[in-house]
Amino acid sequence: MEQFPSRVALHELSRAYGRSFALHRINLELEAGCLTAVVGDNGAGKTTLLNLLATVDRPTSGEIRYDQMSRDEFARTTRHRIGWISHHPLLYEELTARENLAFFARLYGIGDAPQRCQAWLERVGLVDDADRSVEAFSRGMKQRLTIARALIHNPQLLLLDEPATGLDRQGTQFIADLLCQLVARGRLVVVITHDFGLVRNIADRLLILRRGKVAYDELLDDGQDVLKAYSKHA
Repeated sequence: MEQFPSRVALHELSRAYGRSFALHRINLELEAGCLTAVVGDNGAGKTTLLNLLATVDRPTSGEIRYDQMSRDEFARTTRHRIGWISHHPLLYEELTARENLAFFARLYGIGDAPQRCQAWLERVGLVDDADRSVEAFSRGMKQRLTIARALIHNPQLLLLDEPATGLDRQGTQFIADLLCQLVARGRLVVVITHDFGLVRNIADRLLILRRGKVAYDELLDDGQDVLKAYSKHA
């Protein structure tokens, strides 16, 4: 397994669409073993930030470095080590849950694909529905499968945009527990959420974006309530 960068640094990073900036001169350093909760109003630049980190979008100016790798080098050689949940599930609805996971397992060259697929179906509670077409799934079931899809290849950088969408309280707690485990294993995790219940006591860092700029960025004390920290600076 190749060494994954332990630090992602953004320097004077901007992304403009026409004359409008989605992000403007952002400076950040993200570290492995840390869960960063990103919050802000609609249009604050949260999703743009994730798209840039995932290398699916290019900055207008500034740079991103993954340890010593440039953005382009990382995109060529190491992008496959990202686990990404966006607003789109990226599932094939005509396939079954098992077939979806098998497809992505093959895409990532996973050697023990059948066993890995079964393990994730069990982990997200979809064993009984594994051979049903995804188009018949509820929103919450699709989200559980999306989580399995995003993590089946054991990614080192996790970029999660509203990962608890459609999940009930039990499902949200499952995600919170899973994120804690991943951070403890040294993963670098960035979570966009409006659901403070998801990250309330597990976030290591709170980042507030406002109109494309960093309005607040601080490490949190152990167990510090994210909602209270946000309320002070929103």
